[in-house]
Amino acid sequence: MAKLQIRIDGDPILRKKSRRVEAFDDDLLQLIDDMYDTMYEADGVGLAAVQIGKLKRLIVLDDYEETKLVLINPERVAEEGSCEAMEGCLSVPERMGRVKRFEKIKINYTDEKGKEKTLEAEDFLARIIQHEMDHLEGILYTDRADEMYNVDKSREGDEEQ
Repeated sequence: MAKLQIRIDGDPILRKKSRRVEAFDDDLLQLIDDMYDTMYEADGVGLAAVQIGKLKRLIVLDDYEETKLVLINPERVAEEGSCEAMEGCLSVPERMGRVKRFEKIKINYTDEKGKEKTLEAEDFLARIIQHEMDHLEGILYTDRADEMYNVDKSREGDEEQ
């Protein structure tokens, strides 16, 4: 297991579309483990492979409540409602933004064993999934944000404009 370098806004790879994962092998499982290590080290709730420089349609996430998932080749098949909330991103340090997302989504994806699955998510989990799926298309949350804020790290969690 290894902590990988997270690419920061301005790195051109973050604006590229990721490619489908075709090989479900030991290399993929190692990448997934490394992505989880990297995400946890950075105190994140989600990480797309492109954020560590791999153009693969692969996401790891953990909402720290009850859901820890690996989403491979995810596709949104339905959405419902609308809600607005603050978001941050490991690739956009010390910034947060107010972003409108669907309140509920339904996706099809493949797990790390190659099994096809369907997931219905709402609220925070749906927000994480939509944010990470945007990364797979080369979209950052800053592209969708209505308002952006600088985060003063010395005040841990407070926002300032």
